[in-house]
Amino acid sequence: MKPSHLFVAGLLLLASCTPENRVIENPVYTARNNDVIEVSKVSLTDSTTVLDIQATFTPGYWIRIVSNSLLTDNNGNNYPITSGIGIDLDKEFWMPESGEATFQLAFPPLKRGAKTIDFIEGADAADGFRIWNIQLKEATQKINIPKEFTQAEVDKNAPLTEPAFIYGPATIKGKVLGYTKGMPDKITIEDYNPFYGGIMGKEYPEATLEKDGSFSYTINLLGMTRISLNYAENYIQIWGMPNETSEVCINMPEITRRKSKIHADKASIGEAIYYKGPWESLVKENAKKSTIVYDTSRELSIPHQELLNTSFEAFKDNEIKIYETIIEKANQSDLSQATKDYIKVEAAARMMSSLIMAPDNHISLYQRKEMNNKSKAEILAYYDKMKQSIPADFYQLPKKLEDLLNSTIAITTNPYPSLLRINGNTSTMKEGLLKSMNKTLAIVNDLHSFIPLTDEQKEEMKSLPEACQQYLNDANKELLATLEANKKKEGHHVNEVGEVANEKLFESIISKFRGKVLLVDFWATWCGPCRAANKEMKPMKETLKEKDIVYVYITGETSDRTTWEQMIPDLKGEHFYLTEEQWEYLGNSLDISGVPTYYIIDREGNTAFRSVGYPGTSKIKEELEKAL
Repeated sequence: MKPSHLFVAGLLLLASCTPENRVIENPVYTARNNDVIEVSKVSLTDSTTVLDIQATFTPGYWIRIVSNSLLTDNNGNNYPITSGIGIDLDKEFWMPESGEATFQLAFPPLKRGAKTIDFIEGADAADGFRIWNIQLKEATQKINIPKEFTQAEVDKNAPLTEPAFIYGPATIKGKVLGYTKGMPDKITIEDYNPFYGGIMGKEYPEATLEKDGSFSYTINLLGMTRISLNYAENYIQIWGMPNETSEVCINMPEITRRKSKIHADKASIGEAIYYKGPWESLVKENAKKSTIVYDTSRELSIPHQELLNTSFEAFKDNEIKIYETIIEKANQSDLSQATKDYIKVEAAARMMSSLIMAPDNHISLYQRKEMNNKSKAEILAYYDKMKQSIPADFYQLPKKLEDLLNSTIAITTNPYPSLLRINGNTSTMKEGLLKSMNKTLAIVNDLHSFIPLTDEQKEEMKSLPEACQQYLNDANKELLATLEANKKKEGHHVNEVGEVANEKLFESIISKFRGKVLLVDFWATWCGPCRAANKEMKPMKETLKEKDIVYVYITGETSDRTTWEQMIPDLKGEHFYLTEEQWEYLGNSLDISGVPTYYIIDREGNTAFRSVGYPGTSKIKEELEKAL
């Protein structure tokens, strides 16, 4: 009897481990960190698990699925990828002219009890494809909206209130609906203030999600500020206001459905976001029509070809006419009054930005037209002559428009940062908030370059609004703390080039590290993509810290020396600061058309890889490992 019991028990155990053979067509999923791949089918058998992948990407570009990809089920079991069908793992998969393609990925059979799976492309790559909570049992997803967010719609006829101009802490609270274990547990809070907003490489704070997906974070803001919540590469736009709380429920299943090629035509799962806070009606309407404000006024941002064939006076008159047409159309639309009010200010800011950019757009169009006919000197001479033709009152607008640009609403608009760069000259501007913000920016730029407040600047600040003074004082305190912390940081080393001919310069630099693999980064302190790439590569450098790799950073005198000295403590590696002549020579000899530019040098001193522009962490890591 005993053997038969064991036999039966064995059969039961086998049955418990064997999956149910079935096919799930177009399975729903909670979230993904990309708009490139989706799962169109999951096939389950006792020998394998196969995902049918539908890919949508730019024709002529490639994607890659790496060989350390895996599935993770709801019980924490991992299933490493076994093969690709219609795609070679670790190799470029080139997208056809249609921009659409299909292939399959195979994995071991799932264990019984698996109700959901996560697809993880590149287990050790932060930028790999991710698809979370792929449903194997349910055909739909259900969400529970917290009761406090189920209130009635905001009055569509209510105007947009102009916020007070103050500086202080704002609280951002929220919940990610659909959040489960395995999904990202951090949400980035990106504030678009008029000085630093949207700077590439800027370190934005992160809030940690609780087990139920809730989060809370307090951040200092200068006036009403546009806030972008970045969760799994999905961006949710809300507003933050000093001394107030903004609350948002982020409906990931619905956001995912809307962005899906497979599920977009299915019934909605509620609203994309639920919001309580400043400018509620504006947030809710734009959540439904995500680009309505931009689409309404984008015509003002187009570099018009007629710039070459008309006077600056005529160009300005035409921009004002376009503005008036935009406002008339908005007023006749079914948009809420709050959105109409915002469009009125957004379009005014976009028009002013267009005027500020007109000289540069003019010369850009001229250069493109005459690039084969005119020398560089002739184009520069044309530029100088063209600038002389700009009327003295070119940047002055009718009073009603000036009043809009001096409002606190204007500070929140997308084009506002460009209004603070009116050729570095505020002499033609009338007194008002815009001029005060221009003066504030001049001081902010010094702080951004790691130069603390001077006594002269402290005296100048007294004429600025109190909110600006508080902002600058806080920024100065933060800078002083950073400067002090930088003194204690290790891992970076400043090298002297020494007396060496330009033609031997690069060879001299890399020869110091002969026998090691080098990642040579040509960068600049003012380069946003450089800073963003350096931030993104930090985890990679940590992963490869035991490898025989040297990170070499080269910049020139276009980067302010003081700024450079204070930035490099956060860039562990070997640093070189070149003269203008040396930088120009290397740029020409190595064909460095822009920064960042990367060279990977093997142990023998040969170039193993080169890229103008950042190719992504995965590619850099792949090429470094090849060279090792």
